[in-house]
Amino acid sequence: MTPWEEFVLQSRRSFLTSTAGGIGLLALASMLRDDRLLAEEAYLDRRINPLAPRPGHFPGKAKNCICIYLEGAPSQLDLFDPKPKLNELHGQKLPESLIKNVRFAFIQKDTATLMGSPRKFQKHGQCGMELSDFLPHLATCVDDICLIRSMYTEAFNHHPGQLLMNTGSTQFGRPSMGSWLVYGLGSESRNLPGYVVLTAGRGTSGGTSNWSSGFLPTTYAGVLFRNQGEPVLNLNNPPGLTRSMQEKTIAALHDLNQLHGQVARDPEIQSRIAAYELAFRMQAAAPELLDFSNETKETLEMYGLFRNDDGTSGRGGGRGVFHSFALNCLLARRLVERGVRFVSIFHASWDHHSNLDKELAFNCKMADQPIAALLKDLKRRGLLESTLVLWLSEFGRTPLGENRPGFTSVSGRDHHPFAFSIWLAGGGIKGGQVIGKTDEIGWGVVEDPIHIHDLHATILHLFGFDHTKLTYRFQGRDFRLTDIGGKVIMKMLL
Repeated sequence: MTPWEEFVLQSRRSFLTSTAGGIGLLALASMLRDDRLLAEEAYLDRRINPLAPRPGHFPGKAKNCICIYLEGAPSQLDLFDPKPKLNELHGQKLPESLIKNVRFAFIQKDTATLMGSPRKFQKHGQCGMELSDFLPHLATCVDDICLIRSMYTEAFNHHPGQLLMNTGSTQFGRPSMGSWLVYGLGSESRNLPGYVVLTAGRGTSGGTSNWSSGFLPTTYAGVLFRNQGEPVLNLNNPPGLTRSMQEKTIAALHDLNQLHGQVARDPEIQSRIAAYELAFRMQAAAPELLDFSNETKETLEMYGLFRNDDGTSGRGGGRGVFHSFALNCLLARRLVERGVRFVSIFHASWDHHSNLDKELAFNCKMADQPIAALLKDLKRRGLLESTLVLWLSEFGRTPLGENRPGFTSVSGRDHHPFAFSIWLAGGGIKGGQVIGKTDEIGWGVVEDPIHIHDLHATILHLFGFDHTKLTYRFQGRDFRLTDIGGKVIMKMLL
């Protein structure tokens, strides 16, 4: 019998045996496709709609995030970390061995002395968390807050510090935390960006690098919104251009970009298509977002929209910043209600090298009431369980008073990366607790040190991600938010 005849006459069993490997591979491919683990299938919706909602690696407790970033480094020693011993040692010098190899931004080591805090700390809530008298409204929310007193960082200047906290790296060109989350999960809002940025005050020294998408497609970058007028500049149609005409223009641009994309094979073309179409949908959705007529007077007063400020603190933003910051906090709640994945609120500046007591009082009076109102408002609407709220900055302030040449008095603190405080609430965070401890003068961490990469790993975990697996290949390397470090801080989690 020839080989051909043998092949034709082979039995059904031998046929199945000889092809089992191929059938098994087909079955495996089908299962991977159904579980969205096949690369081509897993990213098909991302190519069609870059902001389409997607699952994480496992079910996460957080769905949205509001990140309140107070640029400049609020003094943890005057807000969150009481140090009676520091007050006792006020005016004394530190041992040279402690500061010998330490770099400061401005402090003159030879004449620097410890500076106590005039603030009064008191225990609040069922948990007994101690907060400064500058934060009376936030003090009513402590049972929902996880306060971290043991953060540390390698960056001791503002821009690198802001980049590290917001992007996980001190280098330019890395995606921000919000960009990573929107890249990983997409957005539940069809008519608004997945990542929105709100600002008040003078503006951060890091600027747009704090909310950049870096090497990720630009679809995942933060979109800067204004809290009055057009939310995004040039969003409205010019006179004479009807919505129907605009719709036809967008459709034509879509077709032209698709044709170009088939030739160029550039993923940014899909981002461009998505941006045009999102902008068109935003023209209808954005005006409603800024229409506060359906908000009760009680809600507006709770956020402090009608407060007057004297505008005496130029460093904190000047006149009108109370209203602007309060409006941003209310707008953040409205954005997450509408499915926006990540909202950043930036305010500058808390960089108090001098005049600390007066200017910190101004900033806290501006921020304390609206932030507390945001937590309470989210909670009463059932949104706090799924919305992670962050209070962040780039580093802390020194227990040493700043004695910069030319200063007539020592009334502020220098940059301090070795120990600082941040807090989190909602979104799967175990509130009513303090994690970490600093030494008796607040110089260094003595219990539960938490690096910024650890914080990022924990945040990604809350959203359902293994931080080591949320990656993006760029220039031959798989990058991630936590770089090559980071661990989940289980104490922070419910």
